[in-house]
Amino acid sequence: MNENLLSKLHDIKELEKIPDYSIFILILLVFLGILFCLLVLFFLIKFIKNKKNTPRKKYLKILKEIDFDDSKKSAYTLSKYARLLAINDREKKLANELIEELEKFKYKKNVGKIDNHIKAKYSIFMESLDV
Repeated sequence: MNENLLSKLHDIKELEKIPDYSIFILILLVFLGILFCLLVLFFLIKFIKNKKNTPRKKYLKILKEIDFDDSKKSAYTLSKYARLLAINDREKKLANELIEELEKFKYKKNVGKIDNHIKAKYSIFMESLDV
């Protein structure tokens, strides 16, 4: 009976050998995945590192640390960094108003103390900044 069955099935071919590349594909995918993760990590670190040291943050820190006891020096410092920090229209308008008020403290040999009106404009300008 077995021979009878085999004679009927004589036209069936033997199994073909299929080359197995799955291990190489797996290794390639793991390598590409690790490479992609390293690239993402590199750019993320670079982005965070660059975000910390922006010039705007340096200027803002300088403006926050202004000493109003030396009115001439503080007037020059405020004028310089207010111009550099002002970006949008509102900030530019507030900076220009503050700089106009500080003009009387700049080009003279002896100047008085900065009054509270200018300090109030300074605080409004500082609140308007978005750094």
